[in-house]
Amino acid sequence: MPHLLNVWPQVRRQLNQAGQILLLLDYDGTLAPIAPRPELAVLPPETRQAVSRLNRRERYTVGLISGRGLADLMAMVDLPGLIYAGNHGLEIQGTEWDFIHPAAAEWRPELEKLANALQERLGGYAGVLVEGKGLTLSIHYRLTPAELRPPVHTAFEETVRAAQQTGRARVTRGKEVLEVRPNVEWDKGKSIARIAADFPADTLPVFFGDDLTDEDGFAAVEKLGGISVLVGPARQPTRALYRVDSPREVAETLTLLAG
Repeated sequence: MPHLLNVWPQVRRQLNQAGQILLLLDYDGTLAPIAPRPELAVLPPETRQAVSRLNRRERYTVGLISGRGLADLMAMVDLPGLIYAGNHGLEIQGTEWDFIHPAAAEWRPELEKLANALQERLGGYAGVLVEGKGLTLSIHYRLTPAELRPPVHTAFEETVRAAQQTGRARVTRGKEVLEVRPNVEWDKGKSIARIAADFPADTLPVFFGDDLTDEDGFAAVEKLGGISVLVGPARQPTRALYRVDSPREVAETLTLLAG
């Protein structure tokens, strides 16, 4: 998998040939470095400046698509005029967007009960954070000692089993995080396709992401003939076409685009 900055001239040509560019970015591990707790993953000033400059350019529309809740994502980025897609795109807001997946909205009361049950079951484990995000929930265990992680996983699986067996819940796994989502046919890839459908045919979609949950986004962008970029070490399998090493190199790339 080529490093994006090593093949920048050919990528730049593809960007220059596009009528419009739809630039979509994950947040944690992509724009902001991974942090021990979600609230500590702060957007670096140079990245914020590059995103803001790009969104003011006529050919660019910039969107954030994250596993974070929508309100949390908007608060962390705090830039006007962007498309914000939270909870893996189950909720989207922007200048012309006000979308909540109807099946996910219906599941909200059940999710709150499940979040309370997980808090009761896992709250006593060191380093575990149960984060309710409205339409989804996450169990963060980055700060949990290694010897406690197996029982945390066991307790999590036992607590969510009934919701999974009824077909209402779906479990996904990311970087030291367990996620519970409503079991609906929706992910970052479908969100990207939904957003891209509102743009002219000559729009080039570009997506940067780092986690396994971003693979659906890479696949959607590939299907649309766009540019997909994995942030972090190369991995197999992946649907990304290119890679960069870190959020710092994402910022470098955005600065190149903006400059």
